[in-house]
Amino acid sequence: MDNYQVLIVEDEDVTRFSLRNLFEAEGYQVFEAVDGETMSLMLMQHSINLVIMDINLPGKNGLSLGRELANNKNLGLIFLTGRDSDIDKILGLEIGADDYLTKPFNPRELTIRARNILSRIGQTPSEDDNKATIIKFNQWTLDSNSREMISPNKKVLAIPRGEYRALRLLIKNSGQIVTRQELIKEMTGRDLRSNDRTVDVTIRRLRKHFESSPETPELINTIHGEGYRFVGTVEKG
Repeated sequence: MDNYQVLIVEDEDVTRFSLRNLFEAEGYQVFEAVDGETMSLMLMQHSINLVIMDINLPGKNGLSLGRELANNKNLGLIFLTGRDSDIDKILGLEIGADDYLTKPFNPRELTIRARNILSRIGQTPSEDDNKATIIKFNQWTLDSNSREMISPNKKVLAIPRGEYRALRLLIKNSGQIVTRQELIKEMTGRDLRSNDRTVDVTIRRLRKHFESSPETPELINTIHGEGYRFVGTVEKG
């Protein structure tokens, strides 16, 4: 196993200790933080690959801290919290978290989700990626190297990893229906669960980028009961 570095951001001592033991047993190098200030220090001192963070923290809460981490394409983020309302889950996903798990949690499920995210962060780009690092559609540009979108008016948007992966899959299958199961697998590496809003939140965020540009028509259609379809015009190149 690669020696990934995991940062646990949790102010409750027993939970933080349990998480440390869990991930060290999996072979990871584990660091700890009890608040945002300590988290920032750990991130500066170490090459952290994945942050597992509670929402209820002293000082800045986890949602505020998550916004600061969201655009780091080499850093995964899982919220692990006792707050299980749909609003909190949607907010967590909207700011760019890779996953959201509520307490009490299944340790095996958490380690599997973490492994899936880490494998996607560290994976070598595919041959297809190398051939199409720049994708152009409807006056927009998607840069696979920087994970940025450039709007028709040349505004550069750094988008979270989940949004990037979903958009890339939709464009790759332009004109075809992509199921929610296929999208969640591409975004997080896990299977779709009942009442899972991750895909819907991600598509909604992508649409907001496009809708902010009057020149751009609707690019992602909802196919009710099946999934989504990209209907934009992809430039050949």
